Amino acid sequence: MAVATAASRLTGFLRSLAIAAAIGLLVVGDAYNTANTLPNIVYELLLGGVLTSVVVPLLVHAQERDTDGGVAYTQRLLSLATVALAVATLVATLAAPLLTALYVPVGGDKADLTTFFAYLLLPEIFFYGLGAMIGAVLNTRGVFGAPAWAPVLNNAVVILVAGLFLAVTRGSGRPTPQSMGSGEVLLLGLGTTLGIVVQALVLLPALRRSGFRWRWRLDARGARLGEAGTLALWVLGYVAVSQVGYLVQVRLANAVAPGDPGYAVFTNASLLFQMPYGILGVSLLTALMPRMSRAAARGDRDSVVADLSLGSRLSALALLPVTALFVVLGPAIGTVVYGHGRAGLDSARQVGLVLAVSAFGLVPFAVTMLQLRVFYAVKDARTPTLINVGMVAAKVLLCLGVAAVLPDRHLVAGLAVATSVSYVVGAVVGEVLLRGGFGRLGTGRVLRAGSGFLLLSVLAGLAAWLVLVLVTGWLGIGPTGSAVAVVLGSAVALGVLVASTLVWRSSELDDVLRGLRGRPAPGAGGRAGRHRADRPGGGRA
Repeated sequence: MAVATAASRLTGFLRSLAIAAAIGLLVVGDAYNTANTLPNIVYELLLGGVLTSVVVPLLVHAQERDTDGGVAYTQRLLSLATVALAVATLVATLAAPLLTALYVPVGGDKADLTTFFAYLLLPEIFFYGLGAMIGAVLNTRGVFGAPAWAPVLNNAVVILVAGLFLAVTRGSGRPTPQSMGSGEVLLLGLGTTLGIVVQALVLLPALRRSGFRWRWRLDARGARLGEAGTLALWVLGYVAVSQVGYLVQVRLANAVAPGDPGYAVFTNASLLFQMPYGILGVSLLTALMPRMSRAAARGDRDSVVADLSLGSRLSALALLPVTALFVVLGPAIGTVVYGHGRAGLDSARQVGLVLAVSAFGLVPFAVTMLQLRVFYAVKDARTPTLINVGMVAAKVLLCLGVAAVLPDRHLVAGLAVATSVSYVVGAVVGEVLLRGGFGRLGTGRVLRAGSGFLLLSVLAGLAAWLVLVLVTGWLGIGPTGSAVAVVLGSAVALGVLVASTLVWRSSELDDVLRGLRGRPAPGAGGRAGRHRADRPGGGRA
C-alpha cells in the first residue's frame, strides 16, 4: 500500500510540475489552482468528511453484527450516497460564480478565468465521492491496492493534458488571462476532470472482484441513517469549520499584488508538505482505521491505545528526518520540482521557502490526524470537531496577524507557518482530550522515542546543510546546483541517519520496528499485545 501511495504521490508531483510548467505560478496558475480546489471544498463540505471518517467504522460494525455480513447495509449506503452526490454536483456547478466569488476578489480577469475553470472542474465532485465510497467498501473488505493505485491513472491523464497544452501553446510565452483562448481553458478544465472520472471508474472491477455486488437499494429505512446522522452532523461541522480557515487563507493569498507569491505558490508548497504524510501517514491510517474500529466494536480499548502509540512513534520515526531535510533543502527542492517551463526560478524558489519555514508542522499534523481517527473509531465525532474549532481559531487569528504585518512577498510563507502552528495546537488539545476518555496513553514513551528520533534527524539535517553549502557555492542555486544539492544532501543525510541509528540501538527504536513487523514487545502480555498480533490485519501496518 505504501508503494502504491508513493507512486501516487510521485506522479502527483509530476502532475503539479507539469501544470506549473504549462501555465506558470502567477495569475493563470492562481486561477486554475483555486478553481481546482472548489470541487474538493464542496465535496468535503457535503459528504467527503463523512465518507472518510464515519463510513468505515459504520461498515465494519455492520459486518460484525449483521447476519449478511453488512452487504445490504453497504448497498444502501452506496446507493443513497450516489444520489446525494449527483444532486450536490448539479447544484454546485450551477453555483460556480458564487463559489468563485468566495475565494477570489470579485471583478477582473482573474475572477472571470477562475469561474470558467470552475464550471469545468466542479463536476469532479460526483466522481470524487463515488471513488471514495467504493474505496471505503474495498478497505473494509481488506482490499487496499486498487484505491491506492487509482490516483496514478488520474495523474497520468492530467500530465498528458499538460503536455498537450504545452504543445498547443508552444512559442506563445507564459499564458495570461488575456491570452488564454476558450479552447485552451477547455483543454485544461475538461482534461483535469477526465482524470478524476478515470480514478473513480477504475475501482468498479476491483469492487466486483472483492465479491461485493452493488444492488440499488434506495429504501432509507434499512440504512440506519439515524445511527449515522449524529456522527455525520458532527463531521459536517468539522468540515465546515475547516473551510472557514481555508477560505481566509485563500482570500488572503489571492489578494496579493500581481507578481508576488500567491495562491499557486501556497498550494504547491502544500503539495510538497503533504507528500511524505501521503506516502507514510495515509497508508498507516488506512491500515489502522479498520483495525482500531474492530477493537472498539469489541470494547477492547487497550488495543486502540496500543495502535495509537504505535502510530505516533512510527510517524515520528518516518517524518522527523523528512522535516529536517525540508528545513535545510526546501528552496532547493522547490527549484528542482518547479523551476521549469513557465513557472520561473524565483517563483519555484518561493515554493521551497514556504515549505522550509512550515515543515515543523509535519509530525504534529500526522499525530493529530491519528488522534482524530481514534475518536472516530469509537463513534465519537463530536470531539474531533471541537478540536478542529481550536485549530482553526488559532490559524485564522495567526493568518490575520501575519497579513497585517508582513509584506505581500512574504505573506504566503506567513500563512503556511500559521497552518503548522495550528497542527501543534491540535496535537496538544487532542492529547488532553484523549487522556480524558482513555486514561493513560503512554505519552512519555512516545516523547522519549520522538526525542531520540529528533536528535538523529538534526544530525542528518546538519550533514545535508553542509553538502548544500558546498554544492551551491560551486554550482550556484539554479536547477543544476539545486538538483545536485538535493540528491547528494539527501544521500549523505540518509547515510548519517543509518550510521547513527546503528550506533543508537535504543529499546524505543527496537520497539517501534518490532511493532511495525506486528510482533509484541518481549513480555508485553496483556490484551493489547495479544490482539495486535492475533486479530485480522494485525502486523500489516
